[in-house]
Amino acid sequence: MSCFTDSVDGVRVGIVILPEDRWWAAEPKWRAAEEYGFDHAWTYDHLGWRSLVDGPWFGAVPTLAAAAMVTSTIRLGTFVASPNFRHPVPFAREVVTLDDLADGRLVLGLGAGGLGYDSAVLGGPELSAAQRADRYVEFVEALDHLLRTDGADHSGTYYTARGARNLPGCVQKPRSPLLLAADGPRTIRFAARSGDGWITTGRPEEGQTHEDWWRRVEELSNRFDDALDESRRERVVRCLSLDSSPVFSLSSTEAFAEAVGRAEELGFTDVVVHWPRSGPPYQGRESVLEEVAADLLPKVQGRDQTN
Repeated sequence: MSCFTDSVDGVRVGIVILPEDRWWAAEPKWRAAEEYGFDHAWTYDHLGWRSLVDGPWFGAVPTLAAAAMVTSTIRLGTFVASPNFRHPVPFAREVVTLDDLADGRLVLGLGAGGLGYDSAVLGGPELSAAQRADRYVEFVEALDHLLRTDGADHSGTYYTARGARNLPGCVQKPRSPLLLAADGPRTIRFAARSGDGWITTGRPEEGQTHEDWWRRVEELSNRFDDALDESRRERVVRCLSLDSSPVFSLSSTEAFAEAVGRAEELGFTDVVVHWPRSGPPYQGRESVLEEVAADLLPKVQGRDQTN
């Protein structure tokens, strides 16, 4: 299997499958994501998420473990895991287990974690944006160390580890790839310096137009370019969540083609869409997904040999 961080001729395309269905309904989606030819498939890592917090919701780690058992080639990942309810020591064990179950196909999307149900449900103090950024940096650095080193120690502001074991370690060496979500100046610099890749949502705002969102994506992409130059790194994975835009990427084949084309022009190596749902968010028709998979995926991925 090629390394996730290798360069590609086109754009890799991933799909998010929200962990809201019982497995008898979710399993066919994970199988289909691989059969359709998507490069990676993801699920949200939350205890509850936004408008869906009052509905059914399942854990990301067992969901990905089940998905690993019914797929064989597609990469699988968290979009994204955060420190809101995770400690790097037990999470490192789960990462090693998932990468083993997936035979080296795991990709870890990691983020700072925002305000909302994930943090409030545990009853802890509300952290400022600066504190969440501090915690994020420490979480990623500690997790990286724990995944690379058996018997690791860590002593920080938010986490402590004493002789944490990690055997047998990840199948991928030195560990599963870490894609760091970042939209703010400090976290973008951190992602450019420390991540195997960068994930951005384009930092959407309420009332923002489609074009406003794309202008923000371009600004963030330029800022990431500058951060890479400062870190003296030439190329890392750059992943854009297309559905942070006001226009759902799978609302039509035309919307998908336009979104992927614009992302590629801005230097993104990877994009992520969402499996269409019957209601908001990400409301759409699975027939569009099928058309995209059949007619457009090979072209945008650089695998179409018909032309």
